[in-house]
Parts: sequence; structure tokens; C-alpha cells
Amino acid sequence: MSLSPKRTGAALAAAAAALGLIALSPAAHAAPAAPAAAVAPVAPGAVSAPAAQSDCPSGDVCIYPDASFNSAPQLTYYAYGTYNLSNMYGVHRIYNNQTGGATMRTCTGYNGDGCQGYLPAGWYIDKDLTPINSITLEP
Repeated sequence: MSLSPKRTGAALAAAAAALGLIALSPAAHAAPAAPAAAVAPVAPGAVSAPAAQSDCPSGDVCIYPDASFNSAPQLTYYAYGTYNLSNMYGVHRIYNNQTGGATMRTCTGYNGDGCQGYLPAGWYIDKDLTPINSITLEP
């Protein structure tokens, strides 16, 4: 499926769900409150994090110890490439705070094998990392 800039947010969310990036839920369809300032892209299950909520450095991908921004990142990655993970179990928040449109992928195999979907820059996802053994950071 090819997405053009004229596609709706619903089409983008459906495409992202098909790629395994997000899980759609009825709660995700609630009307959001009006933002006080400019807000980055928002999609069900993978919502952009306002900078005030995250201490992930600009340009990094950060993995938090749980599904929140309530503590410092457990792991941070800056350079493009593939990174093997170990001892990552349960749901963690992954925040792609890279710049310039860089993406991040989770992979079930080591060394970037069996990668799933793309997490765009400025978005986060709460994901079960038990079956995940590596991540990739890509331009």
C-alpha cells in the first residue's frame, strides 16, 4: 500500500497497524483535548511524546524500563545501525527521538533479522520486547 500526503490519519493508522507498529483499540478513538501548542503526529497506540514528558536526548532512540516516561531511559542509541538486545522482557516504551525523518525497527532475530514495521521519528510505542532480540536505526 502506498500512502500519499492526501491520505487521512485513519488510513495512516490502518497502514501502521498492518505493519505491526500499533494496536488499534476503542479507547484510541476518543476525541483528544485541544492542544495548547503545536502537537507532533498522533496515532492510536503510537503517540508522539511532548518533549516535556521525555528525557530522551534529541537524535536518540530510547528504551524505557516500562510503558511510561516516569523514569530515565534504560537504553539509548544514537548512531544508525543494528543493536542486539538482551534481558529485555515485558512491555517497554520505545521513543524514536531521532531527527530528519530517521526510522527505527524492532526485530525478532539477532543482527537485524526478522524486522517489523517502522517507527517514525517523533513517535513512541509501548511494545512487549520479550520476542525482540535486536533493533535497527535507519536514515
